[in-house]
Amino acid sequence: MATLLYRIGRFAFGRRGLVASAWLVLLAVLVGVLLSLGTAPTSSVTIPGTESQRALEALAKEFPQASGAAGTVVVRAPQGQTVVAPSAQPVVDGIVARATKIPGVVAALGPAQTKAVSQDGRYGLVTVQFAQTADELTPEQRADYEALGTAAPAGWTVAAGGEPLLATPEVGSTEGIGVLVALVVLVLTFGSLVAAGMTMVNALVGVGVGMVGLLIVGHAAQLTSVTPVLALMLGLAVGIDYSLFITSRYRHNLALGLDRQEAAGQAVGTAGTAVVFAGLTVFIALAGLSVVGIPFLTGMGLAAAGTVLVAVLVAVTLLPALLGFAGDRVLSRGQRRAQRAGAAATDLDERFDGRGFAWGRFTVRHRVPVLLAGIVVLGAVALPAADMRLALPDDGTAPTTSSKRVAYDLVSEGFGEGFNGRLVMVVHADAKEQVQQAAAGAAKAATGLGDVLAVAPGQTSADGRTTILAVIPKSGPTADATFDLVRDLRSRLAATAASTGADISVTGVTAVGVDVSDKLAAALPVYLLVVVGLGFVLLMLMFRSLLVPLKATVGFLLTIGAAFGATVAIFQWGWLRSVVGLDTAGPLVSFLPILLIGILFGLAMDYEVFLVSRMREDFVHGETARAAVVSGVGHGARVVVAAALIMMSVFAGFVLVEDPIIKSMGFALAFGVAVDAFVVRLSLVPAVMSFLGDRAWWLPRWLDRAMPNVDIEGESLRSTVSTGSAGPAEPAHEAQPAR
Repeated sequence: MATLLYRIGRFAFGRRGLVASAWLVLLAVLVGVLLSLGTAPTSSVTIPGTESQRALEALAKEFPQASGAAGTVVVRAPQGQTVVAPSAQPVVDGIVARATKIPGVVAALGPAQTKAVSQDGRYGLVTVQFAQTADELTPEQRADYEALGTAAPAGWTVAAGGEPLLATPEVGSTEGIGVLVALVVLVLTFGSLVAAGMTMVNALVGVGVGMVGLLIVGHAAQLTSVTPVLALMLGLAVGIDYSLFITSRYRHNLALGLDRQEAAGQAVGTAGTAVVFAGLTVFIALAGLSVVGIPFLTGMGLAAAGTVLVAVLVAVTLLPALLGFAGDRVLSRGQRRAQRAGAAATDLDERFDGRGFAWGRFTVRHRVPVLLAGIVVLGAVALPAADMRLALPDDGTAPTTSSKRVAYDLVSEGFGEGFNGRLVMVVHADAKEQVQQAAAGAAKAATGLGDVLAVAPGQTSADGRTTILAVIPKSGPTADATFDLVRDLRSRLAATAASTGADISVTGVTAVGVDVSDKLAAALPVYLLVVVGLGFVLLMLMFRSLLVPLKATVGFLLTIGAAFGATVAIFQWGWLRSVVGLDTAGPLVSFLPILLIGILFGLAMDYEVFLVSRMREDFVHGETARAAVVSGVGHGARVVVAAALIMMSVFAGFVLVEDPIIKSMGFALAFGVAVDAFVVRLSLVPAVMSFLGDRAWWLPRWLDRAMPNVDIEGESLRSTVSTGSAGPAEPAHEAQPAR
């Protein structure tokens, strides 16, 4: 592996014009294809085969006129007036009239027609039915619908909510802040604007190729609105980090006196090998989401894995080409002056590395207190995770000034919070009489449950074989009581279905949330076994050790526990929520735990590889185990610290997004990266490695003989370099002038 990447690095450096042009042409072609296709549609979070999803599909078949997005416009009359009074009709009729003029609206019904009026008559609901699903609505249609609440007369309150406002989160401007912070970190790390800019450009090209390719795929495969955001988040973070790692090794090789092309080849051969395996670990963790059998998670995982794969390819091919263009300017001014003055071949970043060596010696010398302090602190931070609650998000956690949040609060005021989480019982049978009997039994069964406020009859299909009934809970959509109600209701309806021979199912937003949560909970153990197992095998191949991958896995458990605990404390309990701009605390989104486990496992193994690969390299080349640990931390601390700060900056940029799902994901990833890099990898790992000593690299002989040699320490490069480089020679050129 090291020899192959060494040759790729030398080739890309020597033929930099060809390599750079190839990537730019690929990006241009992909952009042209995307522009010709237009914007790809997105899909909602669903799990085929669940009871709630089967019921929704049956409703779409039996009631095609109501299969599109259904919106609810809430109207509140001034104090002392009602929405059904004659004086209120011009206001209500005006809302209905404007709604019917929105493109795609097939029906708009006022409170008098739908009988949706509060007991005091002050609140009423206008139902707006679109022909298209929420995923198919255009931004213009959403804007026109939301604008229904902007022209309310004095004293009246009108707000639009519901499915039409399920839009894709906007992240561009906020993520730009994270990228700028990452650029500042690169400048401080390298001391060179050219090196920082080159690293950022390399990452942005990779993100561009990956994201445009993903959006093209979105025309052929259904992707949720969160999928591109996740891919962008990870593509940026790993793209910058991988480029940083290779560029740092290239500068180190220059300090050792190697010519630029050889320095690039060896940087890609050694650091590039670690990047490939780090990227492969992330790829496995993300692609492993497909084993749980949940389509929207499979799409998320494969999309993000694809952008990571592109980031690896760009790092080992385009980056050495850009290094060729940068010349000596990849070094700081002081480093270039030192080179021209014939300074000794030492690490050009030795001042920071000196601090890294000092920290390495500290953790080795004080390994017991370091281990105890780290475990106790992370254990304490993880405690809130025991109270984690999961649900699909509702409008009750949206920003307080948003139209859908205002509508949610108005419904809660006028009709009770449970009205926002109405359940739907779908009764289907072959005969009309059978349907009527089953519907009556279902209504009776639901009414007898304690958390049911009311059961309202709904529509019956034209052939009389399907009837729907609305169940209004007393508690809100994400309350534990409502989740329990769904399960209790299904249990009671099973007896009714058995006695009548009808098919009775429960659906609605809350029921879908219950099904999603249950399915994810069942899939999590399988996912953990597959991902952690494959990751363990991969690390064992890389480091030819059993204890190193075991230590890495245990460290990851500490990281994920702390990340869960902090996220629960802020986003569910509401601690310090104003710091992250969260208006209302609530349950975490159902798919966050399994997604966070996959992403953080991959990123945690990145830092493990970056740090321990240098320990392995020095140990193989003759250092004692203790000295190798100190050397690994000394040489790796600068890169790991910079990489962690960059990832934290990128992820923290998403905390500024208003959407609570994206906000919680950004925070959990940023906090998890901080914990893993600074506490686990830079503190606990060297302490544990110093305890293990030579035993850290123990591997049974039979297993050592059976495993292939991936040569992460670059031992094979010695023979390759001694017999001559493989690849085109660097064109002759003059030294770059100092800036």
